Amino acid sequence: MNLKHSFILVIAVAFLISCNDTYKLKLTSPKNIKVTQKLSVSVSEKNNKKIDSIRYYLDGKRLPSDTNLDISEFKLGKHAISATVFYGEKQKKLTNTIHFFAGKSPDIYTYEIVNEFPHDKKAFTQGLEYHNGFLYESTGQYGESSLRKVELKTGKVLQKKMLDKKYFGEGMAIFNNKIYMLTWQSKIGFVFDLETFKKEKEFNYNQSKQGWGLTHNQKQLIKTDGTERLWFLNPETLAEESFIEAYTDKRKVESLNEVEYINGKIYANKWQRNSILIINPATGAIEAIVNLKGLQGKAGQEGDDNVLNGIAYDAENDRLFVTGKDWGKVFEIKLRKKQ
Repeated sequence: MNLKHSFILVIAVAFLISCNDTYKLKLTSPKNIKVTQKLSVSVSEKNNKKIDSIRYYLDGKRLPSDTNLDISEFKLGKHAISATVFYGEKQKKLTNTIHFFAGKSPDIYTYEIVNEFPHDKKAFTQGLEYHNGFLYESTGQYGESSLRKVELKTGKVLQKKMLDKKYFGEGMAIFNNKIYMLTWQSKIGFVFDLETFKKEKEFNYNQSKQGWGLTHNQKQLIKTDGTERLWFLNPETLAEESFIEAYTDKRKVESLNEVEYINGKIYANKWQRNSILIINPATGAIEAIVNLKGLQGKAGQEGDDNVLNGIAYDAENDRLFVTGKDWGKVFEIKLRKKQ
């Protein structure tokens, strides 16, 4: 055999060995799973070749080897499930995407009107908060966006600060004697003095796409950006430290808008819907939906633009207030669970 033929033979043998050594691995996991179920994942090899060991990971954190995992306390939404497979002196990483859904469908609530109060029909409401006997409100639209202090019983605007016409005002929250206010697509927010409405500083958004709604849980600000995400912000640095995603037992719910933190839950308007979602702040599970159908008409409005978009809570007197964009009324309501 000459050198040329010997070289060809070596290549052929190497090719056969390489083909023989090729593992066809598949990571199997559910695409969607309710958190009341156990999570089980596995790896298979199509040609029944030996696998020495497998390490499983969820969002980068290693799982027990049996992967029969209790996920009842996990955040809902999108997760990355992966496996590192060891065979011989080789290893390969496999990755799938999985979505965690709520374990049960949301409870349904209706409402009872307790009181009605006048409201400026030209206030395109984006944020609403009750503080020390007054309503504080942020309004939108270019050239019309403002921050307001309002007398509840009369609807009289007692104090008002206009934003620069280049900004579209969005949600606001009062925390530690400061007013935090968002803008829509400018990716910038403002911090105002509670008493004087003097602007103290500005802050930029980070990962969140836009500014929609804002509230707080006594420790962090909670921000919506028009998606299914609720971001938790450090009130000092305004950095987005973490997020949850709002899900029912069947789907994610996007377009989260105005928000209020009430008795350990997040109450959120969904844009263009006359309803409130009650969300678990630890997991993102939508635990209840409040159907507020009929209020828009009672406020003298109709259509998709002038929908419900204001939630405020008087914790001392357990009063819940709602209004909407260009609504002529603020309603005090009581929620009633539908049987």
